[in-house]
Amino acid sequence: MESFAPKSYAMEGDKIGLQIGSLNRNVKRVLAALDVLEHVVDEAIEKDAQMIVAHHPVIYRPLSAIDLDGRYGKMIEKLIKHDIAVYAAHTNLDVAPGGVNDMLCERLQLRDAEPLVPTKEIPLKKLVCFVPKDHLQPVIDALGKAGAGAIGNYSYCSFAAEGIGRFLPGENTNPFIGRPGKLEEVEEVRLETIFPETIEKQVIARMLESHPYEEPAYDIYPLENEGMKLGLGRIGIAHEEMGLDEYAEFVKKALRAKAVRVVGNPGHRVRKVAVLGGDGNKFFSYAKEKGADVYITGDVYYHTAHDALMAGLNIIDPGHHMEHVMKEQTAEKLNRLFREAGLDAEALPSEPPTDPFRFV
Repeated sequence: MESFAPKSYAMEGDKIGLQIGSLNRNVKRVLAALDVLEHVVDEAIEKDAQMIVAHHPVIYRPLSAIDLDGRYGKMIEKLIKHDIAVYAAHTNLDVAPGGVNDMLCERLQLRDAEPLVPTKEIPLKKLVCFVPKDHLQPVIDALGKAGAGAIGNYSYCSFAAEGIGRFLPGENTNPFIGRPGKLEEVEEVRLETIFPETIEKQVIARMLESHPYEEPAYDIYPLENEGMKLGLGRIGIAHEEMGLDEYAEFVKKALRAKAVRVVGNPGHRVRKVAVLGGDGNKFFSYAKEKGADVYITGDVYYHTAHDALMAGLNIIDPGHHMEHVMKEQTAEKLNRLFREAGLDAEALPSEPPTDPFRFV
């Protein structure tokens, strides 16, 4: 989880990471859930999951007691008795590239999406390594899989230039090319790529694993380039321009919402769209300032709706439960990472709904 949603991405004070259980136990099956409720815990028990990865922290406010006769205490008791760990990825998963807000953009078919509310900028670094000409592609592939070479909507970006590498293997070495005590000249490629500093360890690790040399030569350079911008929410262009009410119907279907609340003129044309998963009340001004025709978020307050109307901003509220999109796609991401790491584990999306609201 932390390879694509590092803890450092989370908002200050957010309750993330391990919340119940131990990280020193074997995990064969993971359940990806939006909320940790008793029926979700029952699902984890039934499916023999040893871990629940949740978006909403099960422990958010300090507990004054754990009463095993109460529903909350009973749920915690079940988790502990069945040896099920709970790990929360909250605002770090909201902010992360490919996280909850990008998942919403994908469902809504938004183009050219960028962060709505800036939270931080991650400095960039450059890796330069020297690879034998015949072994270049495996190293390029490994670096790309580690996340290096991502520039905007492009990935696996790198530059390669040919040259001659020289080295003298020592007596106790086992060189891939040449033999100890003999100066070697080898046709090599200088390979360059960039990466955000948060993934430096895995980038170097993947390069070393894929490189044929016993002691690969490489350099890491800090860059003055503009870093990777992170933030809450996204703003992008709708796949098709349409009226507000028509777009609200599209949002309802795309997010599988039971209903949506709409603020604004029914016929107002929608082209530029802001979206922020969960409760986005205090961020509506960012959507207005960035020229959004509509702001999609949950839990909109009565007075926030009036403020948005007076500001000339339309709103579509599919409810906080809109974040359920994270279940399937987080499970998919974990399964891909398990395969790449050669791990005998699987992730499943939680199936029971956890939206507390129903419409009559």
